[in-house]
Amino acid sequence: MKPYYETELGRLFIGNVSDIIPQLPDESVQCIITSPPYWGLRDYGHDGQIGLERTPEEYIEKVARVFRECRRALRDDGTLWLNIGDSYAASRSYQVTDNKHPGLQEQRNLANSRPPEGLKQKDLVGIPWMLAFALRADGWYLRQDIIWHKPNPMPESVTDRCTKAHEYLFLLSKNQKYFYDAEAVKEKNSSGAIERFGKNPMISVENRKHEKDISAKNNRAAKAKEFSTWLPNGRNKRSVWTVATYPFKEAHFATFPPKLIEPCILAGTRPGDTILDPFLGSGTTAVQAEKFGRKWIGIDLGYTAISVKRIESERKQLSPWSVVA
Repeated sequence: MKPYYETELGRLFIGNVSDIIPQLPDESVQCIITSPPYWGLRDYGHDGQIGLERTPEEYIEKVARVFRECRRALRDDGTLWLNIGDSYAASRSYQVTDNKHPGLQEQRNLANSRPPEGLKQKDLVGIPWMLAFALRADGWYLRQDIIWHKPNPMPESVTDRCTKAHEYLFLLSKNQKYFYDAEAVKEKNSSGAIERFGKNPMISVENRKHEKDISAKNNRAAKAKEFSTWLPNGRNKRSVWTVATYPFKEAHFATFPPKLIEPCILAGTRPGDTILDPFLGSGTTAVQAEKFGRKWIGIDLGYTAISVKRIESERKQLSPWSVVA
């Protein structure tokens, strides 16, 4: 399996993910960070693309099959960080192109014709949770739903609901115990917490020497123990991440903001570990992997020229590495 492009740290493969993933060795990657094409949103103009399925169930099954094979390639202590957006049940002809790829017209017509059975026009489908539950049923451990809060969401002309300003990022693991570096992603303590810490009489050098005795006495002492544990190094990362959407001028409809996946890389891998993105798109996962000294494997059906251009541009700012392509 020859890569389309590679660097000292990574390899990019062009083709259908269902054909390429089976060629990866068992337990060869530490972490998967990715965002599959959303259901019914875009026509990327490639035969075999994911996202134009007639029903949500067909879409979920196809994506779940991809992650079934990804799970085989994941180390036993590995994690999957999965970003996925939702869709509305509607005639979706306004969401995809109709004339650029005539060879896909039949597939496109099926995807656009009418709301799927069981859904009403304007129903929110619930794609993220459908997929999360399907992966859980497949054996993945569904560990957390993280809210990606967008302070600069796309404008919407709707007047009968709120403007959508969030997406989901799911943390899943292959096994019950897995690698997760909480220290690497700790947040700064709030000024209020620092002030309370300084005024709390239960926090003292003497008390910290006898934390077991103190925590057994009363709730206040237990709270003091919690403060003494996390305050010096920051607090555990919260499950709502505020990250602005990332503008990218090249011809790609959706891109990962680099700041969104930095915590995934830092918490889910060590330096030298391998990250897999089976839907590499514009290349953000590869760029950030290079930035933090992680190896990477990317797969995409299209946009390889765009991703290579972006990776090369970013790498020049990091080091004088040469391309092996």
